[in-house]
Amino acid sequence: MQQLDEDALRDFVTSRVVNAAEGQGIAVGELLATHVSPPRSRRRATLHALRTRQGAVIGFREAASHRIIDMAECHILHPELARQLPALRQFLARYGALKGGMDIELTLTDQGVACMIGNLALEGLEATEGALEFAQASGLARLAIDQGYGGEALWEPAPVTVTLSGCSVAFPTGGFLQATEDGEQILVSDAVDWLQDCPTIADLFAGLGTFAFAFAKNSRVLAAEAARDAHLACKSAAAGANLPVHALHRDLFRNPLQPDELDKFDGVLIDPPRAGARDQIAQIAASKLDRVVYVSCNPASWARDARVLIDAGFALAKLRPVGQFRWSTHVELASLFVR
Repeated sequence: MQQLDEDALRDFVTSRVVNAAEGQGIAVGELLATHVSPPRSRRRATLHALRTRQGAVIGFREAASHRIIDMAECHILHPELARQLPALRQFLARYGALKGGMDIELTLTDQGVACMIGNLALEGLEATEGALEFAQASGLARLAIDQGYGGEALWEPAPVTVTLSGCSVAFPTGGFLQATEDGEQILVSDAVDWLQDCPTIADLFAGLGTFAFAFAKNSRVLAAEAARDAHLACKSAAAGANLPVHALHRDLFRNPLQPDELDKFDGVLIDPPRAGARDQIAQIAASKLDRVVYVSCNPASWARDARVLIDAGFALAKLRPVGQFRWSTHVELASLFVR
């Protein structure tokens, strides 16, 4: 889709979201201006690599294929991420896995680029020293290696953090961050605007606290998250900054908040994974809540869940399409439901 001009790309992102709503018979109260992230703004990405006889190839996979397109340049990645590729290619050409491909997670943090390489067994002192030399020479904030037991930090000269609404939060290996800084800002801005009159807010699938720390400036917040590393990072950051955020370690798929728990809050934000949150949405629909912000990275699962809210008496008051994954069919959105 790189041949599209800005207007056509924005229309495509908009139609992906609006069509999903219309497919479920949902009327949109106010369709806000679509936001599309600019080129070279992606601050996190997963690349794929393969060691070959000629060296190593690094890039994205061809559509509907396992073939890796070797990357010569990239108009998607933030320049700080793209700058790591030549040295990374040289390192993998010498020490990369001889069998099978490798996955490379790159994330731009406060200290610089955090890199995690999966399916890479560092055998012997030479390979370990080579990895450390690569990390140091590249100025990486962290180099983690997954040798089959999860990512383990091999190089981290200073604790790696990300700043969320002015709050410094420890960034776990393999942690989740919104794809672009500008995309995060507009999603957070909408959520804060729509829930600004709510003294108490439940932030469901809270992650590291992307929304919770923004809400905490004016409200008391419950931040519920299942991933232990993210939960602990959120909890520690809230305590360190003395913010009114109560971090709750809870799997909302297996154990969603019940109506009597939800009724204690004035508003709810829910930001689930791509599959949506069918069971948690059912509990929200059965509660007395009258204000729900739903942030989604999948218009199809969002529309399915939204239908449940509509059937429970909610109306879709505001909807904003967001295209953080430029030139792709992957679209996000922020929405406000009221009753």
